[in-house]
Amino acid sequence: MKSTLAGALGAVLALAACTVGPDYRRPSAPVPVHYKEAGWKIGQPADALDRGPWWRIYRDPVLDRLERRIDISNQNLKAAAAAFREAEAIVAEGRAGFFPTLTASASAQRSRSGGGSRGGAGVAGAAFGGGAIANFFSQTASASWVPDLWGRVRRTVESEVASAEASAADLANARLSAESTLASDYFQLRIADALKRLLDQTIAAYTESLRITRNQFAAGVAAPSDVAQAEAQLAAAQAQQIALGVNRADLEHAIAVLTGRPPAELAIAPTPSVSIVPEIPPGVPSALLERRPDIAAAERRMAAANAQIGVAEAAFFPDLTLSGDAGTEASKIGRLFDASNVVWAFGGQVAETLFEGGLRHAQVAATRAVLLQNVALYRQTVLTAFQQVEDELAALRILAVQQQAAERAATAAREAERVIFNQYKAGLIPYTNVVVAQATALADAETALSIRQSRLVASVSLIEALGGGWRAAQLPDRRQIEKDVPLDFSPLPPADAVHFAPLR
Repeated sequence: MKSTLAGALGAVLALAACTVGPDYRRPSAPVPVHYKEAGWKIGQPADALDRGPWWRIYRDPVLDRLERRIDISNQNLKAAAAAFREAEAIVAEGRAGFFPTLTASASAQRSRSGGGSRGGAGVAGAAFGGGAIANFFSQTASASWVPDLWGRVRRTVESEVASAEASAADLANARLSAESTLASDYFQLRIADALKRLLDQTIAAYTESLRITRNQFAAGVAAPSDVAQAEAQLAAAQAQQIALGVNRADLEHAIAVLTGRPPAELAIAPTPSVSIVPEIPPGVPSALLERRPDIAAAERRMAAANAQIGVAEAAFFPDLTLSGDAGTEASKIGRLFDASNVVWAFGGQVAETLFEGGLRHAQVAATRAVLLQNVALYRQTVLTAFQQVEDELAALRILAVQQQAAERAATAAREAERVIFNQYKAGLIPYTNVVVAQATALADAETALSIRQSRLVASVSLIEALGGGWRAAQLPDRRQIEKDVPLDFSPLPPADAVHFAPLR
């Protein structure tokens, strides 16, 4: 008997080692040999992005303090973190399928069997008359287990672990997106400050021009139209300066929300300078597959979909259920634990679906289609990633040349403005020439600032396209996910418990 039971258990364990369905292998992706826009030189590693927070390459302490608030207070990031914790908990749900289910029960019952009433007893006799009174007590422990003979549970857990890793990559991608959005908004705000300084200087110059024109008009040298043109030009510059405040306020509000606080709680003081555009080596294209969290997320979703094929294929094989009950029964509670009152039952059941109208075949076909869909999405994500890198490399290369030309134009326009204004004061040319020269000088200076803003934003976009120094090795593996499953959630601190230091 013992040898038969041991043999049966051995057979069950041997079958439990089987796992149906295809093992996962990452499919190929279209990876170029080199970046088109980076030239033919050997790619340099993006070391600057691997030495800590990527935004430090701009050497701006205010930006650094703002970026560090994202992990603490950004609500979209908190939502992504909660989604990852949910994915970890789902892995724990799947792992529960490896273990048996145990239940315990106890009962107590007092009953009377049927019996007729004796004559003359009346209603009372009918209610309380004959019949035997009996007590019944029992306590039972039950266990049931469905061995994972064909790997359904193993494939389920494999799929859920891969989904949790994809969720971790989504969290990293959400963090990178928030960081890059904040940096872009911050640099646009700093360019708005620089533009305001330019307009302040321009208004001061226009005010002086108006004073000189009025003096010349009083002396009979200038025409009334000259004064009107000078006044109109000054008013237009003042209006432009006032309108600039709307854009700056919007950017400051957006930065406040990104750092998880109401706009009223954040004020960013102007600074006298704007960050320089750093050099960002893109590295080799093949490294991009391991540097982008969105690519890692797409790859992990392929692995999850692949494992689901095994889950669907396991339905073609029979299920074995092992169950057992043991307990005691007695008519008196004092004898409930006597050895003579022990009852037990053990057994097994094999169940196989013989006909279901092609349901299982359809489910397998559906899971295979989902895998093909995820493969296509993965490859499209890779292609889009290379496009983004190439776009920003081209933007930085072209904008650098354009800025040089724009700065030459701005310098020449300022010199032309100076010469023409001196000629006007000498009475050699009409004031119309001054207006044109001043408008050209302001427009060229604004163009140079706009190009600098585009370069800064493109540099942030390139860093984001390169993954911001992230590595696929940072994803938690299966051991970490199964170990770190949260059993309870501590409450979030109230908003007023978070102190924000003022920015200077």
